[in-house]
Amino acid sequence: MLDEKGNVIVEKSFGFALRIIEFTELLESQRKYVIANQLLKSGTSIGANIREAQNAESKADFIHKMKIAGKEADETEYWLLLCKFSKTHPFDENI
Repeated sequence: MLDEKGNVIVEKSFGFALRIIEFTELLESQRKYVIANQLLKSGTSIGANIREAQNAESKADFIHKMKIAGKEADETEYWLLLCKFSKTHPFDENI
């Protein structure tokens, strides 16, 4: 267990980041470096921001960090959609 308190969001975002790492390695193996780099940054940032929010200094700080995580999730979805609908990039429905 990653989070002693059993925080499902922390755990799921960590698992998602691991899947993103694996997928970006596949992209890199096919020389899709630009998308791989963008996806790696945004996809792993989600969990990092959620984890950081767990130690927020105030409720407002917590909300702010979670909103940043949401923005990173939207960006990640964008990169994944580009892969999904591109004829030249791989895509994995299980991410």
